[in-house]
Amino acid sequence: MGGILRLIQLLLHNLLLLLSATYALTGETPSSYWETPFAQPYFDNTTKREITATVGQSALLNCRVRNLGDRAVTWLRKRDLHILTVGILTYTNDQRFQSLHTEGSDEWTLRITTPQPRDSGTYECQVSTEPKISQTFRLNVVVSKAKILGNSELFIKSGSDINLTCVALQAPAPPSFIYWYKGGRVINYSQRGGISVLTERQTRTSKLVISRAMPTDSGNYTCSPSASDSASVLVHVINGEHPAAMQHGNSSATSFLLNNYKTLGSNLLLLSSTITTLSLVLPVSSFLCLTISTIFIGANAFR
Repeated sequence: MGGILRLIQLLLHNLLLLLSATYALTGETPSSYWETPFAQPYFDNTTKREITATVGQSALLNCRVRNLGDRAVTWLRKRDLHILTVGILTYTNDQRFQSLHTEGSDEWTLRITTPQPRDSGTYECQVSTEPKISQTFRLNVVVSKAKILGNSELFIKSGSDINLTCVALQAPAPPSFIYWYKGGRVINYSQRGGISVLTERQTRTSKLVISRAMPTDSGNYTCSPSASDSASVLVHVINGEHPAAMQHGNSSATSFLLNNYKTLGSNLLLLSSTITTLSLVLPVSSFLCLTISTIFIGANAFR
């Protein structure tokens, strides 16, 4: 009887050794492994959950899952509970949605190419545990626009400097570049001296300076940052005799015109009073000749 017990113990010992060797060689683990709390999948909460993207630039939503094991990761859109991807497979007809994953990593990234404002909303990264666990992400797709500070039309006195400052508004990331155009062509620095551009990517601004402006520098200037709608300003370089008309901005030109209209109005009132007085003392024929001459002189003044 004692010999039989020793034989059973030996067989059990050899069976345990065999199972241990099998797990070591195959990498498999007993099912009870997944029942231990520390081995359950969980989300890494250090990932960014609020994402802002610009129209036309790919949006990336990074979901990081630890201890995933043989579970599946699913991306779905919350507003209509539409399943977008399962694993690395896309389950939507909209091929702009794609799941990115590198074998062996914990990253499961939803990429949306050429996003539009309608893609804004909440997305969910879901793991097929029982019960399921999920993590939500908020995507905001904005239209980035450039803005040239000041008025949309500028009047510059010949010999003065043209100073234009452009800002890329609602750009979630610094632009890769900010180009300046005159008309439809990129401004050529070598064609004319005295042109400088200072671009600050972190502040998303660019400043164009053209020294000693000439009438040939007149034209439409456009600021075009990467991933942003462009902005334009019309510049007039004038060789005039009235300094008030040469200052920056429509307000100066408008003020100049208003002042001239006021002066003209005063002169007309004076002229009307003079004609009325003369009509009382001069013969009709002389009065008519004087009136016609005055009108002719006034008409020439408008030319």
